Amino acid sequence: MAYNKELDARIKKMVSGWKNTANKKMFGGVCHLINGNMFCGVHKDALILRLGEKTAREAMGAGDVREFDITGKAMKGWVMVAENGYRSDKDLRAWLEKAKKFANTLPAK
Repeated sequence: MAYNKELDARIKKMVSGWKNTANKKMFGGVCHLINGNMFCGVHKDALILRLGEKTAREAMGAGDVREFDITGKAMKGWVMVAENGYRSDKDLRAWLEKAKKFANTLPAK
């Protein structure tokens, strides 16, 4: 299954200065980890974000955001953002910072 490699390259560039990050293939796409915890990823053309339940609920109000569901069962605290929601670097960076903020509350793996 193909995933948006241009989006993945943008993410890699934006998080390259962050400490303790890694990436790996997952979900038919790629995921990015911080301190061993997944904080974002790319599935097809969607940006996947781990925001925590409260922030994910708040994000659902944006028109380009939906629950992260690729199996028929939505994952709580996760969202998928369509291309219009991350088109600009400013928007993508804001999403990544939200995901980083949540991931940094989790114990390192």
